[in-house]
Amino acid sequence: MASPNADLNPRAARDHGGGLDGAIARFGGARDSWLDLSTGINLHPYPVSGLTQSDWTALPDHGAFERLSAAARQFWSVPAGAEILPAPGASAVIARIPALATTGRVQITAPTYNEHAAAFSAQGWKVQPDGPAEARVIVHPNNPDGRIWSVEDANAPMTVIDESFCDVCPDASLIHLAEQPGVIVLKSFGKFWGLAGLRLGFAIGRPDLISKLNDLTGPWSVSGPALRIGEQALQDTDWAKETRRQLADAADRLDGLVTGKGAELVGGTTLFRLYDVDDAAAWQAKLARAHIWSRIFPYSNTYLRLGLPPADGWRQLEAAL
Repeated sequence: MASPNADLNPRAARDHGGGLDGAIARFGGARDSWLDLSTGINLHPYPVSGLTQSDWTALPDHGAFERLSAAARQFWSVPAGAEILPAPGASAVIARIPALATTGRVQITAPTYNEHAAAFSAQGWKVQPDGPAEARVIVHPNNPDGRIWSVEDANAPMTVIDESFCDVCPDASLIHLAEQPGVIVLKSFGKFWGLAGLRLGFAIGRPDLISKLNDLTGPWSVSGPALRIGEQALQDTDWAKETRRQLADAADRLDGLVTGKGAELVGGTTLFRLYDVDDAAAWQAKLARAHIWSRIFPYSNTYLRLGLPPADGWRQLEAAL
């Protein structure tokens, strides 16, 4: 059973997906024989092209940041009263947000992405699962269960809305709240576009908050290649629409396959699915012996999370199950 508040302990190990090297060391095999389904990263990434020599050799200039921000504003329908801060990954922003306000209480409903609690705790905040608080974090949709939050849930003087996985369900976005006082909306580029190694994310909020975050991140916080690729991808709305359709079809296929083996679907998004199984560690080990890496959680003996396999990985997964 899951212990819903277990991952609020800031001293607990901050587990994440990935860690394929450790899986290989334990279960053997060459890296290219493994399927890493432990993350929610799209394994059909956006096709990278058009990089120039100066993208690698020159310091990024103001115009490149402006072009990326303009593409982001258009793609996410960012309200006029909100500013956009490109950053070297959403995690880099998460680590700095607690410094924007005087320490106090922060409400973070668990289970959820554990870096938020760790970041607030490191800055001296008291992390709590419910009750009145000076700050609140909602991961929308939530990781790992896919919970969708409402406008009424953005109810603290400082509210962080982490939409790292919301590009699969853009109609559910709370981006319109970004121009309200105290609200910061986070966006991740690595998940939906499948380019986690690029390290690109965004913080969106009122100019006063974004200005403070900008001071904390420093100059040239995003690389030249990330600026160019991000701009191209955010302008490619046809790719985004087709990718959402493909992900939805693949999620349905995965659900049919895994629930057919006795698992119960708990939730998730079309980038990852969360299942309840009899013994999550045993399922993970069984899949790992077939060189498929999955995600289990320290607060649950029965939760198993799987990302979507690439087109050439379905046969390997079906055989493993």
